Order: sequence, then structure tokens, then C-alpha cells
Amino acid sequence: MTTVDTPTRSAGRIAANWLRKPVLATGVLLLIMYSVGVVRYKGFDDTQVVLNIFIDNAFLLVVAVGMTFVILTGGIDLSVGAVVALTTMITATLLEKGINPALVVLVALAVGGIIGLGMGAIIHFFDIQPFIATLAGMFLARGTCYVISTDSIPITNETWNTIASDKIRFGGFHIGWSVVISGVVVIAAAYVLAYTRLGRNIYALGGNQQSAMLMGLPVGRTKIAVYTISGLCSALGGILLTFYTPSGYGLNALGMELDAIAAVVIGGTVLTGGSGFVLGTVLGVGVLGLIQSLITFQGTLSSWWTKIFIGTLLFVFIVLQRTVTRKKTARRTP
Repeated sequence: MTTVDTPTRSAGRIAANWLRKPVLATGVLLLIMYSVGVVRYKGFDDTQVVLNIFIDNAFLLVVAVGMTFVILTGGIDLSVGAVVALTTMITATLLEKGINPALVVLVALAVGGIIGLGMGAIIHFFDIQPFIATLAGMFLARGTCYVISTDSIPITNETWNTIASDKIRFGGFHIGWSVVISGVVVIAAAYVLAYTRLGRNIYALGGNQQSAMLMGLPVGRTKIAVYTISGLCSALGGILLTFYTPSGYGLNALGMELDAIAAVVIGGTVLTGGSGFVLGTVLGVGVLGLIQSLITFQGTLSSWWTKIFIGTLLFVFIVLQRTVTRKKTARRTP
């Protein structure tokens, strides 16, 4: 039996192929960068070097996953770095007071979720631009950090520090629990976007909000949901940051919102929404971490070169996204 392609099915395949190109470009870039490191620097081919990239950036990966949900709807969340910092402050303060670590985690996640929920509700019900609403959320969360304390609060809780320092060893290599947790978040996020109604609504909303409304999709609920998810991911990222640096401080995660946006965009998610994959975000975080590793192995370059390279890559991927979008539109035009 011969299968005949309908015009709609053919157009869908063409669109899917074009949408995957930025992700493939990120994967190729990652391989090229790693190959350069292996050729130039002794010991760079050690598997532990790759694992260290995710150990050092597990908290950023979780935050970037939440940002992916937001950007897929065509929105933006500038509050994530401040929410991360606030979470570290709340965590350190409660642990200092002797509160059970499990309860501390629940409180921290609840605070992040409530902040995200509030921003999403304001954006939807008052039709406020996400840039403004999340900027207000950023100032609110960062300011609350300094209300709690202007100093760094060390975490001395034995249970917390044991979990933070515990290593999962296999084949002569090791990872921390932060990597495991971030991996679970990535898998859960990928499943939600690919196989659930919420995921389909997110892509539809990012593709065209007016069309989504005409189709009867729950636009308001979806908007509120993605900002709540972003808030939860930011709070979880803050918890993972306290595993990495056992303290709470109001100046933690300065500029992390920009790193998260950079990772998402370099990973192929289109800033206007409707197109992108969690796998691309993982690759984007990998690119940022690999840049840091290359500069560390080089030894003669300032860490500020990381920002220069990231800025250059952002320009390149924004141009690539624009090119892909134009070609996709041209193919749809009869």
C-alpha cells in the first residue's frame, strides 16, 4: 500500500526540518568546540571534564529549562536570577534556625512558585508586558534578599552539606546529586512539552496567541502556568546553588537571567516563541560551560572573555534564527 503525502503533511515535515536546524547547529558547534579543546589542551579529553561542565552548571540548567517554557510562549522572565538569590537566602536562614531540611526545600519551592504565579497572573489579567512584570519581580525578590540580611549566611547544616558533597561514582568518574536532579528536571520538562496538553498549548500560544484564543485554548491558564514553572525552576536552581556554594547571599546569581536566556537562544529556541526544544537548552548550557572550560585550560585569558564569546554566539544564533524563520515563511508562501 502506497502512502500519499497530503500538502498539509508535507508542509508539516518541511516546517519540522527547518525548526530543528538551530538545534543541530548548536550540536555541531558543541562538537567543534570540544574537538578544538581535545586537540589543543592535554587532559581535555578526560570524560570527567565533560561531567564537570554539568556539575558546575546544574543550577543554571534547571533555571534555563524554566526559561525555555517562558520563551516558547513568546515571553521573558527577568526575575530568575533574583529568585535564585532569594531562595539561597531563605534556605540558609531557615537551616540556620534549625528547620528540617525537607521542610526548607518545600518552603523555598513554594516561594519561587508563588512569585512566578503572581507575575503570570499580572501579565495575563492586567495585560502587562512580561518584560515589565518580571522586572518588577526581579526588584521585589532582590530587595527581599537584603531585608533578610545584607551579609552572606553560611550553611552549616550537616545533612545539607552531606548531600551537597556526596559523590555518585561510576567507572572511575563522579557526579553530584545536583546533576541527577537537573537531569530529572530536563526529562520531565521534555515529556511535558512533547506529550501533554500543556506542552501543546505552550507551542500554540507561542506560535500565534490570537489563533490559540480562537481555537478555544486556555491562553490565560497557560501563561500563568509557564511563569509558575519558571519560578519553581528558579527556586530549585537556588537550592542547587546552595549545594555548589553552601551559603545564602543577596548578590548570588547576578546576571543569571541573561545566562539563562543566552543558553535558551543558543540552544535554538526562537525568542518570538513557538519553536524550540529542551534538548537544545541542554546543548546551550553545554556550550556556555565548554567556553568556561576552554578559557580555564587556556590559562592566559580573563574570565570576562566568556561574556565576549557568549555575546558573539548570541548574535550568530539570532541571525540564524531569523534566516530560518524567513526561509520557512517563504516556503509556506504559494
